Amino acid sequence: MKRRQFIATIGAGAAAAAIAKPAIAQANPEIKWRLASSFPKTLPTLWGGAETFCKAVAEATDNKFQIQPFAAGEIVPALAVADAVTNGTIEMCQTASYYYVGKDPTFALACAFPFGLNTRMQNAWMYQHGGSKMLDDFYAKFKFVAFPAGNTTCQMGGWFRREIKDVGDLSGLKMRIAGLAGRVLSKLGVVPQQIAGGEIYTALEKGTVDAAEWVGPFDDEKLGLQKVAPYYYYPGWWEGGTTIHNFVSVDKWNALPKSYQQIVKSASDTANVTMTAKYDAENPGAIKSLVSKGAQLKAYPQPVLDACYKAANEVYAEISASNPEFKKIYDNIAAFRSDQYLWWSVAEYSYDTYMIRARTRS
Repeated sequence: MKRRQFIATIGAGAAAAAIAKPAIAQANPEIKWRLASSFPKTLPTLWGGAETFCKAVAEATDNKFQIQPFAAGEIVPALAVADAVTNGTIEMCQTASYYYVGKDPTFALACAFPFGLNTRMQNAWMYQHGGSKMLDDFYAKFKFVAFPAGNTTCQMGGWFRREIKDVGDLSGLKMRIAGLAGRVLSKLGVVPQQIAGGEIYTALEKGTVDAAEWVGPFDDEKLGLQKVAPYYYYPGWWEGGTTIHNFVSVDKWNALPKSYQQIVKSASDTANVTMTAKYDAENPGAIKSLVSKGAQLKAYPQPVLDACYKAANEVYAEISASNPEFKKIYDNIAAFRSDQYLWWSVAEYSYDTYMIRARTRS
């Protein structure tokens, strides 16, 4: 009897194990997605963010959840990746939200806008001040959810074929520039052009544009922009810190196991931190290199900055008057920005200013 009971017990345990295996497999299914990036492989920091993200997802799931990244143009054009997520062509994309201001200017508030937040402020607003929730409410109409997945830090103010000495020099200038900055500069006579990163060099070389902004020293040197436009202006007042996002199809997102959803979030966070650190590490050496190759660093004249700031506030007032969703998010960011700069003026700015001056005395 005892032997029969023992065998019966073993048999029951084996049956339970047989039942448990499919349950575990179902909880951790094998899934393959495609990610389309807005960036070319020649830009290792931006494109590298997609690779970092996909690798982190695979490693966290023992390769059961694999996301294959595709560079700009390999599946869809660089500036059409969000549309491909909305219409279900791909499961997700890596992009800069402000590329889609033509659909709704609110897209810019998730990424960067003139005289907006710096990198750390953007992270604080999105992660701790409800920014990501507000943005997801907006993105829902486009059928995707979004996760911060990188930041370029404060950008440069662009490459120009001729000097900008006063506001009048902007009139008639054809400039490659993304997001709401184009609308702001158009008030000062600039003719904005939206051109994908991989096409900027050719546009400057051929004279299709008179000026172009991209990111900063590390990326700009990769594109070779110093060869076709000698004047390199700063600061990039339209991009105090540009957030790159992962957009995920809401249907595909809802179908994921909860554990995989958390992995996507965590992998996006990893890409966010890694990209920011990469730019901070690489830009100092790159700016030295660009100057050694003939780039002429120029600060925007104060009157130009003041005119752009005034124009930016006019644009925000105009958009807010007709777009309640933009107004709601912009007002929230503006109030947050005011408190942030109050604090930064006490701590970060005063410390950094002292250290910048002390460096020259060492």
